[in-house]
Amino acid sequence: RNSYKKNICIDMLRQGYHESFSELFTLIQKWNALREAAGPGSAIWQQKSLEEQPDKLDQLYHFLTRAEAAQRAGHYEEVYDNQLNLAYCFNDPEDKWLSNYFYEQCFSTAQLIKIDGGKREAQAHANMGLINEEQGHVMKAAEHYEAFYQLTEGSTWKDETGHTYNSLACEHLWRIYTLLADKMLENKEHQQAIKTLIKALKMAKEG
Repeated sequence: RNSYKKNICIDMLRQGYHESFSELFTLIQKWNALREAAGPGSAIWQQKSLEEQPDKLDQLYHFLTRAEAAQRAGHYEEVYDNQLNLAYCFNDPEDKWLSNYFYEQCFSTAQLIKIDGGKREAQAHANMGLINEEQGHVMKAAEHYEAFYQLTEGSTWKDETGHTYNSLACEHLWRIYTLLADKMLENKEHQQAIKTLIKALKMAKEG
């Protein structure tokens, strides 16, 4: 039943990709643990296991081994790009945990890149901000967005839609500060809420 997974694992080991092998193994175990924890009747329970989805195994094999080869050569920007490709690959709702896992990997790798002026680090902060915001960790998200803003100040970096990173940072901060202010008002922290709303307004004007 798992012969495809077995072949991929043997292939990785044959070619000396030991880290990729153990990472793939860990992810399969993590998937099974998530499924067990969710129990019968849950959405994840109805799905095929990761090891029974050859297309996903192919993507993991392809990008994990490329990332490992780049890491050996000390090309951390390539490691990052391969990890980011994996985060993008798993964009189905049921694969969210997998996507988030690779965004977190990107964040760690980005700290090691010294040749792109902080562009990938900025991008990684933006992605971690979005993950934290989605999970309801508003303060943590704000910290990531603030770092994203600081790293993009004065830069001309743009995303694929042509928006500058800095205008995106302003947008994220405007949104997160407004959310924070709402929470402060709920907790009757009026002074703090006003200060935070002023920060939100500043970002809205700047963006």
